[in-house]
Amino acid sequence: MVSIAVGIVVVLAVIAGVFYAQRGSHLELQGKVLKVRTAPLDENSGVAVIDFRITNPADFTFQVRAVTVAVEDNSGMRTQGTTISEVDAQRLFQAVPLLGQKYNPSLLMRDEIGAHATEDRMIAARFEVPEAALEKRKQLTVRIEESGGLISEIKEK
Repeated sequence: MVSIAVGIVVVLAVIAGVFYAQRGSHLELQGKVLKVRTAPLDENSGVAVIDFRITNPADFTFQVRAVTVAVEDNSGMRTQGTTISEVDAQRLFQAVPLLGQKYNPSLLMRDEIGAHATEDRMIAARFEVPEAALEKRKQLTVRIEESGGLISEIKEK
């Protein structure tokens, strides 16, 4: 009876050791939306600028393949935005003073988030909905795809 109990304890210790050793190998970004700014571009379209903080808890570098933004209205309809490049984002801030100043660099394709690193980034996206609809949104989601195909989502709370 004692040998069975010792065997069970040894097996449980080995399983716990394997889980402990694997804790940093799950490649997924964690993050939160810090601030969302919106502005009208014309009567039927608006822009959203999302500042967010991301953390890579893994032991490996996260290389970005793509960043997309979607907004969900109160009826549950999702609208995909068109992501704006870094150069165009700089021009956008100059052309639309309502947005304020640009605080963080944009998260771009081929950017790397180092192992155990935390960074503040932003992304701007144009939506083919009026700015008032962006303001009344239910939720906004930043979707970050890793070069290996893994996807991380940061949702506005």
